[in-house]
Amino acid sequence: MSLTYPETQQDRDRWILERRRQRTTLNPREPYAYFVEDECSDSGEIVPVATILLTNAECPFRCVMCDLWRNTLEEHTNAGAIPEQIEFALARLPRASALKLYNSGSFFDTRAIPPEDYSAIAGLIKGFGRVIVECHPAFIGKLCLEFRDLIEGKLEIAIGLETAHREVLAKLNKRMTLEQFAGAAAFLGHSGIGLRAFVLVQPPFMAADDALEWAQRSLEYAFDHGAGAATLIPTRGGNGAMEALAANGDFSPPDLRVVEMAMQYGLSLCRGRVFADLWSLKRGVECPGCFNERVARLRAMNLSQQLAEPVRCNACEAA
Repeated sequence: MSLTYPETQQDRDRWILERRRQRTTLNPREPYAYFVEDECSDSGEIVPVATILLTNAECPFRCVMCDLWRNTLEEHTNAGAIPEQIEFALARLPRASALKLYNSGSFFDTRAIPPEDYSAIAGLIKGFGRVIVECHPAFIGKLCLEFRDLIEGKLEIAIGLETAHREVLAKLNKRMTLEQFAGAAAFLGHSGIGLRAFVLVQPPFMAADDALEWAQRSLEYAFDHGAGAATLIPTRGGNGAMEALAANGDFSPPDLRVVEMAMQYGLSLCRGRVFADLWSLKRGVECPGCFNERVARLRAMNLSQQLAEPVRCNACEAA
């Protein structure tokens, strides 16, 4: 197999699929994970947020950096399965004030979440003040309004902006432009639906020296278009395609210090909440000695939305 990344969408889809690793075997009647963690709310309070990672049909898009397909089904989601999964998780979770229903794709993709299940889902999630789902701009539309009107809490939709760098965004194979993001954001704003954006720190095809600048620009772009929160995601490997890009010099994971500086910048804007994604963070290779302290600092800033005391590391400063 050639390491060269193709130029066309069809060839890119094939190239990415050829490098996939093994898919997880899942029970289609149970979520593949569920947990509660604290998050700073838009009012500045630290509140418990329940997260249910739903098991459903795979996303139709083949983003080169995505590894979420590993926890999806190859077939469409059967009606009734998603309410059953939510009921299963809620029965085992402590109380929380907000709920994330994340599904490794788009909540309003009808192959993933059947619309006939919306009413049952709404009945199960009464009592949550905020409900957060994720969705590609291609699926933002009337189904969002239908679900918004059924649920008791305020709806918020998380969209993967990924990067405001046009050329890099195009190469990610996400099939989304900045204009499409802006259009979806405007629709949500006019519809009284909250917006959260995901921003990649040092995506593939971006030089390490440019990573901080474009993370900052991407945060600005998200807030310019009405995002109330933005999550910085340190780009990771592990899906096969990213390892091929790394071998070709087209990807390297970001230095954790770049993530810190991007978060500091985002907080300094005072335009919305900024979070650093710590779910799959791996020890950095540049300076493993201060890794734990830097992760603890990011976690503290996630909760406080205030700058924390910088980490002092002799090895980093010497480098």
